[in-house]
Parts: sequence; C-alpha cells; structure tokens
Amino acid sequence: MIAGLICAAELVRAHDSPELAHFLEEHADWIESHLEDWTVTNNGVLDPEVKRHYMRIRPPECGDPYAHEECGREIVHINNLAPGEKADFEAREIIDAGFLELVRYGVRAASDPLIVDSLKVVDRVLKVETPKGPCWLRYNHDGYGQRADGGPFVGWGQGRAWPLLVGERAHYELAAGREVGGLIATMEKFASSGGMLPEQIWDAPDLDGLVLGGPAGSAMPLVWAHSEYLKLLRSADDGRVFDCIPIVEDRYMRGNHPPSHIEVFKASRRQIREMPAGKSLRITSAARFRVTWTPDNWQTTNSLDSTQLGYTGSYADLPTTPEQTGSLSFTLFWPDENRWEGRNFEVALEPPS
Repeated sequence: MIAGLICAAELVRAHDSPELAHFLEEHADWIESHLEDWTVTNNGVLDPEVKRHYMRIRPPECGDPYAHEECGREIVHINNLAPGEKADFEAREIIDAGFLELVRYGVRAASDPLIVDSLKVVDRVLKVETPKGPCWLRYNHDGYGQRADGGPFVGWGQGRAWPLLVGERAHYELAAGREVGGLIATMEKFASSGGMLPEQIWDAPDLDGLVLGGPAGSAMPLVWAHSEYLKLLRSADDGRVFDCIPIVEDRYMRGNHPPSHIEVFKASRRQIREMPAGKSLRITSAARFRVTWTPDNWQTTNSLDSTQLGYTGSYADLPTTPEQTGSLSFTLFWPDENRWEGRNFEVALEPPS
C-alpha cells in the first residue's frame, strides 16, 4: 500500500495533479508512521531472546477503529486446522516473513534492527532443513498442506515448506549485501526433472513415495514460484533487488520525507477516539462535506468546507498544537444530501510521544 501510493503520486503529478499527489504521499507517510504500531509485538514468546518482532496479524485492540466485540484478547483464529484441533492463538504466537516485502519495495532497510530480529524468530520457528538446502513455512500452525499421514489437504492439513519463500529470502539477502548463489541453487534443486517448481515440498521423513525435500502433493508448477525465481536471477545479475522502487527507497530509506503530521478519521469506518496533540486530524470521505468543530466544548466553533480531490473524494484538516489538551469535538454537514450527520464526534488529544 505504501509503495503503491507513492507510485500513484508520481503518476498523477506527471499528469498535472500536484494537490492529489501531495495527498497520496501524505497518506503513505501516515501508514508508514504506524507500521510498527500496527504490526509488531513488544512481548514475543516464540524466541526467548527476541521480545520485539513483526507478527503475521495484529487484531485491533479495544478502542481501535476496527475493534470488535471480543477486542482486547489479541486472538487470531486459523481456519485450516483439523476439526477439534486448537485453532485460536495469541497474535504474538504467529509469525510469517511477510515483513520482508518492506525491504523488497524500499520501505525499510535490510539492516533495520526490527527486520533483523524478526528474521531470527522466523528462522527459529519456520525454517526447515532438507538435503537440498533450507526452506521455509508460510507461518507456524498453518494447516494448508498434506496431512501428517501423507493424505491430501481436505480443508485442513499441515502446512509444508514453500520453495517460493527461498526466493523471497534470497531477495532479502541480496538487499543485505550478501551472496545468494547458494539459495538460487537450492531453489533449483526443488524443481522436478522437467524444471517445474512445486507449491510445497515434503518437509518430513520419507513416507510412501514422499521424499524429504521432494515435491509434496500440491500444485506443480506454481507459476508464482517461477516468477519469483526469474526475478531472483535478474536481481542477482543486476546486483540489486529488481522489485525495489527507487522513489520509495529514496523517500523512506534515505529519509527524504517529513514526519507524518496527520491522523486519519473516516466517518464511515475509522472513527478514532484519540490522537497526539500537535497533529492535524484529517477527515476523509468519498462525498464532499462541511465540518464544524470546537476545541473548547462548543464555547467557540469553526467551520471548514472539504477539499475536493476528484474521484479520490475529499478531505479536511483540523489543526492542533502540541500544547493543546482536552479534545476536538465536531460534526459534519453533507451538502449533496442537504443533511447534518446528526451526531457529534469526539477525539481526545494525548500528549505528543
């Protein structure tokens, strides 16, 4: 999303829409500023030496805009496990290596300490050694794969190691400045005699024709894996990750962007309850609106018409100062429907972190 927004900004700026380009860049910066808030645990349990690492999924906490009735438990439910098997886990108990895409596209450096520490957990939990070389599971407790007895996946099973993920890891290693010839060779060894890469390999002792490191009963060829392999060859030849986007890398890895100064509020589905003082509350909507707000419990009021950004919709920014306390209270008027929202919203101002 971050990379896509920055690329979109570049495209619309080239088509003489600087205001929309700036809006898209600010939205990307806002997401980037919350990356660790939304994706990281500070109390990990998978590696006793690593407490802070990326998680596969972080559910909303109570008070978050997307919180549900069972909020606060930080529980992830896995749907592809055997009937009767434990399927609810704490979010901090589940990890994958999806965070490596942050390095691939140029949002985070390969040397970022959080990336490095998270990979320690990945290798402890997800790495599988085979006679052909290392391979990795998608995530721990994955049930998508052949069952332990070798039988096929029937809506549940046991997740196996994916050659595709060898390519993803090799791209990271290349970004970190390390040699990747060994991982390229490993990926090739996982292919069939006809050169087809399987979706998953058998990652257990040999069983009824299934061989450790050989193809499991999954899709073969997995075209996604072949695409990853071809990109890896190109990346190795270039000496840099082919998917890394220069404008994204320049913005985030070289610090060529100002700190995010907004917090986003969407009346339809992101009604935040608090924000740091000193930031602007950015209200966004598909339709144009007028916002009337007060910083002092309606003793004084201000009104502002939203700024139109074409198909993207419209927005309005309510400024605050770092010293400001209390809350912002506001309501909305929808001119296209000639109606008021009929309720007030309130966002508490917290001391800046």
